[in-house]
Amino acid sequence: MTIGTQHHARPTRHRPQRMLITGLLLAAAAFGCGAPDSGTADDQGKSQKVPAKPSKPVDLEILDVAGNLQLTQAMIDDFRKQHPEIVGKITYSKAPAPDLAGKIKAQQQADRVQIDLVLTGTDGLAAGISQGLWSDMSSHQQAIGNPDYLPPAADMAGLAQGKGTAIVYYPSGPLVEYNPDAVKTPPKTPQELLAWAKAHPKRFQYADPANSGPGRTWLMGLPYLLGDKDPSDPEHGWDKTWAYLKELDKYAAVYASGTAETMKNLANGQIDMTTSTTGWYINPRALGTVPKKIKAAHFDNMTWVTDAQYAVVPKGVDADTMSADLNLIKWILTPKQQAKAYDDGYFYPGPAVKDVPLSMAPAKSQQVVKEYGVPEFDQWIDQFPKKPSLPADAQVTAFDLWNRQVAGK
Repeated sequence: MTIGTQHHARPTRHRPQRMLITGLLLAAAAFGCGAPDSGTADDQGKSQKVPAKPSKPVDLEILDVAGNLQLTQAMIDDFRKQHPEIVGKITYSKAPAPDLAGKIKAQQQADRVQIDLVLTGTDGLAAGISQGLWSDMSSHQQAIGNPDYLPPAADMAGLAQGKGTAIVYYPSGPLVEYNPDAVKTPPKTPQELLAWAKAHPKRFQYADPANSGPGRTWLMGLPYLLGDKDPSDPEHGWDKTWAYLKELDKYAAVYASGTAETMKNLANGQIDMTTSTTGWYINPRALGTVPKKIKAAHFDNMTWVTDAQYAVVPKGVDADTMSADLNLIKWILTPKQQAKAYDDGYFYPGPAVKDVPLSMAPAKSQQVVKEYGVPEFDQWIDQFPKKPSLPADAQVTAFDLWNRQVAGK
């Protein structure tokens, strides 16, 4: 599937706002289409039982604020075809993640919830949690099922606080992406990167971490690379990280507003190296927005900082709509459907559940990964440990400290 402008012009899938999620996703139990009735559909005081299937086909309005449809629309369309008794017409719409909470809140206040399902990254999920906009999915344990998550995906699911279901996952980074014509030997440590930047002023760039997945991953991955005291505590445990970034600031190019800007600068030769992730390396090259010759490398003894996207249901949907949502989410998390998440490397690998190898993916996805991926990616993913993104309060602190101590300096 071709990635549209939302991915490259405004990569919301990687754009955490300054407020993310904490907590644990309550464990789910087994379920299939035709499961027993589940609990309350509406958290706004309207007690209603959710049937195993809706009384008649439900027309769904699905809002994507994360570019997630690039990964899941084929799954959703297939569900509609296979289960016309559950879902009728599906209408898709897209919006920037910062607009999500206001849009949903306005509908809820008017008691006219028109968005039936939201596909979001951690940014929109967090904003909705902070304002109490999302239904409690833990009350639908039987309907959601117990996905056989990959362990890192399960950790990311745990950040959803029971208010969303993780449906795709990837290890993210931090990686470096570079022009091999200008960078003969990529840095293997942060110290080597700093030395290269010092020798080549303004030729290395990364984007504002609060508005860039690679920027955020770079920020959260550095404490592990540098051996900081506590990678989970940016305020009291990142002394080495902040000192390093202040020094790097002297030689780095002006911080980009988002990842797409760094990729554009890399493509046109304005910079020679930037931070990246698996998906940001594969997909722009597959689309031709970054030259195919551009290379990626990992740091020695790195720790992957993981990422995920979620399905969330606004409070206020009726029982039949909730039933349709739950059946759809269950479907998305089956291995056969998860294989479609490989897409064009957009969120590589993509599947959140176990036992979904690339060989299960559509032929086009296999070809894209073969031609534009890195054969060693899977080795790197297996080789290095993985840690989930920081919880909400810690990310807020990290972004604020970066703004004041690094960018503001």
